[in-house]
Amino acid sequence: MHSIRAKFILLTLSAIIAALSVATYIGVYSIKTLGKSDADQMLHLKCTTGAMNLETYFNSVERSVETVAAIIQDNLEMMPPEQLGDEVESVRRLFGKMAHNTNGVLTYYFRIDPEFSKDHPGFWYIKENGKDFQEHEVTDITQYDTNDTSAIGWFTIPKIEKKGVWLPPYHTENWGAWVISYNVPVYRQGQFVGIVGIEIDYKTLAHEVEKIKLFENGYAFLLNEYSHVIYHPQLDSTLQYGEKVAIDSPDRIKGDQHVQYHFNGIKKEAVWMPLSNGMRLYVTVPFGEINSVWQGLISRTLFFSLIILLLSSFVMMRFADRITQPLHRLTNAARQVADRNYDVVLDDTDDDEIGMLTRTFKGLIENTKTNIDTLNRKVYIDALTAVRNKAGYGAYMQKIQDLLDNSAQKPEFAIGVFDCDNLKYINDFYGHDKGDIYIKKASQLICRTFQHSPVFRIGGDEFAVILENDDFRNREKLFAQFRKERAKIRASAEHEWEQANISMGAAVYDPETDPAVIDVARRADKAMYENKRLRKENQQARIK
Repeated sequence: MHSIRAKFILLTLSAIIAALSVATYIGVYSIKTLGKSDADQMLHLKCTTGAMNLETYFNSVERSVETVAAIIQDNLEMMPPEQLGDEVESVRRLFGKMAHNTNGVLTYYFRIDPEFSKDHPGFWYIKENGKDFQEHEVTDITQYDTNDTSAIGWFTIPKIEKKGVWLPPYHTENWGAWVISYNVPVYRQGQFVGIVGIEIDYKTLAHEVEKIKLFENGYAFLLNEYSHVIYHPQLDSTLQYGEKVAIDSPDRIKGDQHVQYHFNGIKKEAVWMPLSNGMRLYVTVPFGEINSVWQGLISRTLFFSLIILLLSSFVMMRFADRITQPLHRLTNAARQVADRNYDVVLDDTDDDEIGMLTRTFKGLIENTKTNIDTLNRKVYIDALTAVRNKAGYGAYMQKIQDLLDNSAQKPEFAIGVFDCDNLKYINDFYGHDKGDIYIKKASQLICRTFQHSPVFRIGGDEFAVILENDDFRNREKLFAQFRKERAKIRASAEHEWEQANISMGAAVYDPETDPAVIDVARRADKAMYENKRLRKENQQARIK
């Protein structure tokens, strides 16, 4: 037997040789990891803050337009048509006040559809050269097809969409400026009245984006959902709108909203966030600028680590970390077992005190795992059919519910519910032993059909199956196979208790209508009872 003291003396001699390389590796790895983590957090924080500021600005524009539209619509609902001119004048004053209080507004307008009124076209106000708003002659809409969104999009698109719409940057034909606009349709008693809208100076949007900076050469830019430029500080966006930046084919995707890419020959790292108006805000920093921070720190750390390790070599001979590692592993293993994690790996099998203690501890863990497995089978496994029982069903449903509550990407699944018809009759007429055969027959058919999905016995004569992955995608084929096998068993069985008269129903999870997994189960149960009713009616019809 080799004692711990003997190991300590032998290992200490080699510890000094290994110490420098081990410490260097750990330090470099830690600094690199922390440096990249800090850079990622700064990128995410800057992008989140910038997105919030832009959302605040866009929301202020939306509120101004939607407030005016709501007031117009409320007034028109109860107002006689001949008073439309008075309403236009009232809106003119109200809209002017709101436009003055909204940053970056170049134009605001209330344009009435000629089909609603030919006498009152509305109004259009323009701020030129930083002066006060001046009324401008409105566009003659009668020259256009208002159902064609390729022309006068500020009018036709919200009319077709029937909701408030942000339009990407466009060049105004009447006074030659680049703008983005938000437009809301107005209705009176279901009839389209016209459009209320605001056009924002493209330079105001550029100024808001240019305020978002990170490090020395980091900047922000806006793309649409197809990676087309809305604003980019290193492009002439008023001329390049619609061109692509290489974000749609990045070098590496680090996360759902985190990419590395090349632009103008420079490797960059960017984080993006979607805005409520369909745009995407990107915050990007040159890759070399991110790395320079932690690379300089690593250089200094390597130098000072070398000096410290050389000076402390004598101490390391006395206190070799290698000797204490087995005890640390045993301590950590004990903590994991205390936290009910029994998948502990212990490799110390030497013939010393630690080895003997490790083997004893491993034996205790194995015995505990065996006892827990036995208990789990008693708690979650149905004794008659060997499938999972109602408690197991509840635990599995809770696991899916946790995914629905905590995961951004909702899972795809369906629930099938099955009920054994006439079980009470078989129990009463032939005896419970035949009823057990009947239940086992049903369980075997369900398990054989849905062999890649968990099957549960959730009642005396009721089963459930949760379909995921391939079984979910092939569910129609599997249900058809189930009906086919059920018919074969019914045709070949000599006795009633050997048949598989099973009603079934299924429901697919819909995130729009199912806030909880129990809602899917209820729909499946309802579908099963409807199937049972139809099968009973068909059976009675055949008897007649």
